[in-house]
Amino acid sequence: MNKLLIGLGAVIAVVVIIASSSLFIVEQTQQAIVLFFGKPQETIREPGLYVKVPFAEEVVYYEKRVLDLDPPKERMILADQKRLDVDSYARYRITDPLLFYQTTRRVSEVSGKLTPIINSSLRRVLGNETLLDILSGKRATIMVDIQKAVNDAVKRFGMEIVEVRVRRADYPDETRSNIENRMKSEREREAKEFRARGFEMAEGIRADAGKQKIVILAEANKKAETMRGEGDSEAIQIYADAFNQDAEFFSFYRSMQAYRKSIGSEDTTLVISPNSDFFKYFGDITGKQLAK
Repeated sequence: MNKLLIGLGAVIAVVVIIASSSLFIVEQTQQAIVLFFGKPQETIREPGLYVKVPFAEEVVYYEKRVLDLDPPKERMILADQKRLDVDSYARYRITDPLLFYQTTRRVSEVSGKLTPIINSSLRRVLGNETLLDILSGKRATIMVDIQKAVNDAVKRFGMEIVEVRVRRADYPDETRSNIENRMKSEREREAKEFRARGFEMAEGIRADAGKQKIVILAEANKKAETMRGEGDSEAIQIYADAFNQDAEFFSFYRSMQAYRKSIGSEDTTLVISPNSDFFKYFGDITGKQLAK
């Protein structure tokens, strides 16, 4: 009885092993190739449960979904001789599993095959465009041209390029440094020009202000001299009128002013004869000569 159970268990185990080796499932997001001792026998695109020859056949699965590819940055020369470091990316899907298996085998090998093609197409298409074209509305058309060029080249690998995009396009470090230095020099030149113009304008304004100052002062001095002359003339006329009215009083008044100015200070010393006309009002209010 024990031997029978052991035998039955062994048979069941063998059946399970054979069944597990004979059945395989293809998911909805997958497609598969059945290989018989390494040679492709069948391509399966529909999801479901399938049977294969156990131990003799194996199944290779590939994604139906869109896959991403991120090529390394590549330096390009545009039609206007501008150099750019172009960082691109691509999205692709496997459309022919059998052809993909025969030409590429593994998804890990895709980068090595697609990267040169993408970079070559980028170089060829961008080589006919200028930097202004890439930065303008023409950019979308350029991307379509690149995608078409890449697709034409990858059909032989059983793949289709869904999208190619330029993620970033920068000047090389040395070019960017040169541009920055050139921009700095240009700004410094413009600053010097602005300073020179400002200095020239300032000198012009100062010269004009100096000229206006001289004119204004000349006019003011002229007016002052005219007014001073008129005042002196009026004063002389007043003095003359006053002198004509009372010559003796006028002489007395002027002598009093002279006394105030000449001997009004304590430290004034006069060396003069006391009999001079200067002191004629000291001895007599009438101004008669002092007796000798």
